[in-house]
Amino acid sequence: MAEILVLVDHVDGDVRKTTTELLTLARRVGEPAAVFLGPGYDVAKETLGRFGAAKAYVVDTPELDEYLVAPKAEALAQIAGEVRPAAVLLTSNADGKEIAGRLAVKLGSGLITDAVDVAPGDGGDGGVTTTQSVFAGGYTVAARVNVGTPIVTVKPNAATPEPAEVTPVDEKVDVSISESARKARVVERTPRVATGRPELTEAGVVVSGGRGTAGDFVPVEAMADALGGAVGASRAAVDSGWYPHAYQVGQTGKTVSPQLYLAAGISGAIQHRAGMQTSKTIVVVNKDAEAPIFAMADFGVVGDLHTVLPQAVEEIRSRS
Repeated sequence: MAEILVLVDHVDGDVRKTTTELLTLARRVGEPAAVFLGPGYDVAKETLGRFGAAKAYVVDTPELDEYLVAPKAEALAQIAGEVRPAAVLLTSNADGKEIAGRLAVKLGSGLITDAVDVAPGDGGDGGVTTTQSVFAGGYTVAARVNVGTPIVTVKPNAATPEPAEVTPVDEKVDVSISESARKARVVERTPRVATGRPELTEAGVVVSGGRGTAGDFVPVEAMADALGGAVGASRAAVDSGWYPHAYQVGQTGKTVSPQLYLAAGISGAIQHRAGMQTSKTIVVVNKDAEAPIFAMADFGVVGDLHTVLPQAVEEIRSRS
């Protein structure tokens, strides 16, 4: 089987859940091979092997951690040029999509972003077919890359990670980083204050608040904590200064695709729907029975979130 390169998303070797999802998808279409860039491979190796990475290309060149994404794109391009994989899979986040775009240019290949599924190609050439949800969930699109190596970014929570124990064969790779890729250096890093909640884009449960909170996110946060989920916010809430921009869900914020999305006090403008349309189950709490977001809800409650959410939290905690 042809190799499917999976770029490992990690922090000092701590592999993110999105990478285990990509490895699961990669096994459907070929032989998963992890590409690990930066320090910490010894920490990551066990996780990569547990989810089926039969091979790992390891690059620990210092430039990969000292600069922005350009060196990573160059390193991945050099590996892909040598390996000639059937496809390259990356996480559909800010870094992943920028690396994917640069990689597509370097390889002269087609690029598909924000896929929600990856399957074997039907063209007889060993490629892959992807599924995308577009236009606020109004259409589902099947797409394939017709030129070069398929480069695909996949949304978080697109697949359930499935273990497939193997022992990765390590291959240390030396790459050369151009001077042009070193023009933007990271001079300082400040860790974000930990909330104890999962990362918004990776969470299986997201509870978001909007204009209906009137600035009071306490019920939203309590609901998220009761469900072990992350907190999100609509653009209206963020623009009003009620919640930090880092938690905005929508076209100009973050895209989420959790198993459960609970929208509290959010009317459902298309900008917001574009950021959560691929959620598996959508629950809406809103005082306005005519709010557009009810049209895409699996379950809806017409009521004040400040009344409904505390009652739901009390019931959840009584059963846990």
